[in-house]
Amino acid sequence: MDSDQSLSSQQTVELFQKYVIPNYRRFPVSIARGEGSYVWDSEGNRYLDFFPGWGCNLLGHCPGPVVEAVREQLGRLIHVPNTWYTEAQGRWAEALSQRGFGGQAFFCNSGTEANEAAIKLVRLHSTRPRYKIITFEGGFHGRTLGSTSATAQPKYHEGLGPLMAGFVYAPFGDLEAVAKLIDHETAAIMIEPIQGEGGVRIPPEGFLAGLRKLADDYGLLLVFDEVQTGCGRTGHWFAYQHFGVTPDVMTLSKAICGGLPGAAMLTRPEIAPSLRPGMHACTFGGNPIAAVAGLATIDMIEKQNLLENTRRIGRLFLDRLDEIRQQCGILREVRGVGVMIGIELAIDGAPAVQACMEKRLLINCTHGTVLRLLPAMTTTEEQVHQGCDILAEVLKSQAG
Repeated sequence: MDSDQSLSSQQTVELFQKYVIPNYRRFPVSIARGEGSYVWDSEGNRYLDFFPGWGCNLLGHCPGPVVEAVREQLGRLIHVPNTWYTEAQGRWAEALSQRGFGGQAFFCNSGTEANEAAIKLVRLHSTRPRYKIITFEGGFHGRTLGSTSATAQPKYHEGLGPLMAGFVYAPFGDLEAVAKLIDHETAAIMIEPIQGEGGVRIPPEGFLAGLRKLADDYGLLLVFDEVQTGCGRTGHWFAYQHFGVTPDVMTLSKAICGGLPGAAMLTRPEIAPSLRPGMHACTFGGNPIAAVAGLATIDMIEKQNLLENTRRIGRLFLDRLDEIRQQCGILREVRGVGVMIGIELAIDGAPAVQACMEKRLLINCTHGTVLRLLPAMTTTEEQVHQGCDILAEVLKSQAG
């Protein structure tokens, strides 16, 4: 479409109202393009995006190396089924394995699909009568029926019952409660090492190590859902590396392809054969476009030293936000690791999100009172200060 044929935001809204199922709550803004940490709407207004792509654009919008890799691959090979080998998929699996715990990969398209694969793997690997998986209150594992059943948040269950059997829920951080739930039917423990949608909740010291010990003592699989935390968001390749606790199974998505759809489940080589031929598949999983995007993402992170930048700007965010907390009574707590940040308010966070958008800053609210920031690894110090200045202004006005 030529630029002079572009629709206004209002025209696009009307188009959606007529033809698109309204299952999302959308802001009345049509985003037209993006670059780095900025996006522009159809009217040419620029926004600083601290929640790019719902966490998928960890490298910012349209990262050059990913764009170039995809552009080149599009002219060579777009898709072949997984009944054939492709070099890019093999190299991508190798790259993820070498930066993690040496696992083997199953590729799919989204975080919920990766978690479905993990759930199937747990059941296929476990000897009967074991099939139950312990998950955690406040956790989030996806939108399919299986991953929704694994999500211990009643608001996501409304109207969907009966849920899939086999999930039992424990309080996040309560090791004793987990131990009491383990019985002869328990097969695995599944957890986000840092809860994302649950409000950027960091586990208490020793909790993940305690889960690892329980899993080892009872012969269970330990599954880490790193859909949001993986691929460098926390300043390490994977969040489990902060805690010195290695899982048996790990799921990845969101940032894994630099903004394109892609996901993976990794597991230890001795467990991998349990996902035997015919028991699971994904038509587009590990396709050549996703694979070269995934490789370019890893290459860009390493060549531009973005893990270090993530740690550096993450500290700057926490320092600035702590200053705001000391000046603003409605800001209760700031939590974060790398560029994964939660701001706990004493009031509803939705008005703050709206006010920030009106001042051209894009953020998110989760769990009602937690402002969630998932800025790009490429965010500059100037952009941190720019965004925090807007947040300070908005929160002080919300405090009255």
